[in-house]
Amino acid sequence: MPTRLRRENLPGAVFRLDGPPEPPPLRWEMTDGRRMLLRQSGRPVLLARVDEDRGGIRVHRRPGYRSPLPPIRADEARQRPDWVRRYAGRLDAADEGPLHAGRWIFGPRAVFPPYVWGEDFLTEWPDGHLDWNQGWNGVLPLRKLSAPDAPRVKAYRRQAREGSLAPVLLWSVTALDGWVLLDGHDRAVAALAEGGTPRTVVLSRAEDEEKVTVLLGSVAEEYEKVLTREFAGPDPERQRAAWVRGLSHAAAGAPYGEARTHAWQIPGGAAEWDGWMLEFGHAHDRDE
Repeated sequence: MPTRLRRENLPGAVFRLDGPPEPPPLRWEMTDGRRMLLRQSGRPVLLARVDEDRGGIRVHRRPGYRSPLPPIRADEARQRPDWVRRYAGRLDAADEGPLHAGRWIFGPRAVFPPYVWGEDFLTEWPDGHLDWNQGWNGVLPLRKLSAPDAPRVKAYRRQAREGSLAPVLLWSVTALDGWVLLDGHDRAVAALAEGGTPRTVVLSRAEDEEKVTVLLGSVAEEYEKVLTREFAGPDPERQRAAWVRGLSHAAAGAPYGEARTHAWQIPGGAAEWDGWMLEFGHAHDRDE
């Protein structure tokens, strides 16, 4: 598959994908009644519904999710490549990934608040509740997690002790106020079992260029006003300098602002979602 992502001429891993606004194979869909689903290549792998009081969201998953990344070999992990570039390239070539036209940020992240990979790491399967009233801001796996002593996890635990364990890939989903785990479920379990936090590459949708241009224009207008503004106080020039620094920071960060995760309409609306919810329930009954 030809390369579609183009890296922007900016510090950091900001990419652009040009093309028509077509839905990707892995995409969020929404409809009335606070209903959402995550669909991959036509099949729903996750259903979600926001609580009536907006206090959280109930999620229901079923087996069938497939990582858009190919497996990572141990010798590849030991080479410790530029994982951001590698994951970006592999998602670009993926047949079942989430990329669609627009701007994207791939960023390494090593530090999270303790709760993200702690109590807010949803280990329950297949159903669960993201409790926004309690400030949920964690990680949602897309498949059932393996046991810490599973053979594959044990192999990854050795890599974690060696310091060669490849990072997991998270997708920032604003509608959840957290992340979904796109790739690396067993690696996440291994890192946690070894008492660490998974090394991470985070995928997020960046603000459209038009919005960035508008923001930069407003910053420029404010800068012109600050230059002629009269500040009260004992040191007006120091105050002016502080305002200028703040505007400079806003301008520098504008191209990296995170946009809301895009979602498409569920073609069959609420009736389709309800039908899938019934099918999920039947599938769960068969698995038990």
